[in-house]
Amino acid sequence: MKILMLTDVFFPRINGVSTSIETFRKELISLGHQVTLLAPEYPVKIEDDKDIIRIPSRYLIFDKEDRILKTRKALKFLDEFKAHEFDLIHIQTPFLAHYLGIKFSKLLNIPVIETYHTYFEEYLFHYLPLIPKSYLRYLARRFTSVQCNDVDHVIVPSLAMKEKLQEYDVTADTTILPTGLTTDRFNQGNPGAFMKALNIDENRPRLVHVGRIAHEKNINFIIDVLAKVKQTINNVLLIIAGEGPALKHIKSYSKKLGLSDNIKFVGYLDRNKQLLSCYQSAHAFLFSSKTETQGLVLLEAMAAGTPVVSTAIMGTKDILAPEKGGLVAEDDIEDFSNKVIKILSDTALQNRLAKEARQYAREWCASSMAAKQLDLYRHIVATHSNNPAEVATAES
Repeated sequence: MKILMLTDVFFPRINGVSTSIETFRKELISLGHQVTLLAPEYPVKIEDDKDIIRIPSRYLIFDKEDRILKTRKALKFLDEFKAHEFDLIHIQTPFLAHYLGIKFSKLLNIPVIETYHTYFEEYLFHYLPLIPKSYLRYLARRFTSVQCNDVDHVIVPSLAMKEKLQEYDVTADTTILPTGLTTDRFNQGNPGAFMKALNIDENRPRLVHVGRIAHEKNINFIIDVLAKVKQTINNVLLIIAGEGPALKHIKSYSKKLGLSDNIKFVGYLDRNKQLLSCYQSAHAFLFSSKTETQGLVLLEAMAAGTPVVSTAIMGTKDILAPEKGGLVAEDDIEDFSNKVIKILSDTALQNRLAKEARQYAREWCASSMAAKQLDLYRHIVATHSNNPAEVATAES
């Protein structure tokens, strides 16, 4: 098949959407299919393969990390796309990439689907604080409903997100398809070298949080948990890997709670080596976001053999429901910190959960998720062609 993907965000911008796009893209290519990705250009140069088309872009006013595609620059590729004879368009983000995808779909007369990655209802007010939350929630729901009903099919990464779309009166057919992992690469880190480079005592009890440092990630809660854990384990260390708009606030809040010696901020890490070592350097991975549509970092931590302590809210429920490879905590500082202390204080429990985590992560295999996505593509293309024989073949 020939697939055209469009997105408003991609590497070097590090987040779950970029990771999901790249995981599926590489798996589909490995299965012998052609995937052309139209993505924004960033000030930081990055080496891309030949099938990634970078479109000139500009900054978002309220979020300096993200970009706005320049639509006219993208439309210049129309003749090239016609000649390529794509089978299907897959939109990955609900901004200008969405409208471009819809336009290309009509001009090329091919079906269009969209993956809805982000829970905007609990997201926008962190970036537009002067607008009432109730109004922003209404806008997010309305915006989501209109866009999702504008495509032939919607993919969501979790049951919780599917249920939210139903609440929003989204009537488009919807499929739950989480992002998988290539688990083998998570054995390739060097935690000893990582800790040595950062002057971290290997005898210290170590925790880690990986992800974008954003207000909607509920990192304040993790800092409160750390303060509570410190009362029992004074030399505990939390490694925070990532950057984002809330970084300054988190650093200030940590200092206010007297945790400067208990937190090490390490910024964004190279995903192919440093990040793996970071996961593996910790005795437990902490997570408390209330807005995740999947929570891919939980699976990454597990694949690296790092036990998880996390709340199970929104999309993380699907990952944490079997209670394998970690401990599920309540949205309560006392309960969460007690579970962290339990893992840090019990080496046998750490080892059992680490083994269990690796085994469980293998169940989320990237290749099998990509195969399911490919089956969905075939069905949608066949249905769009209105050829009963093709539909029957796709469903068989």
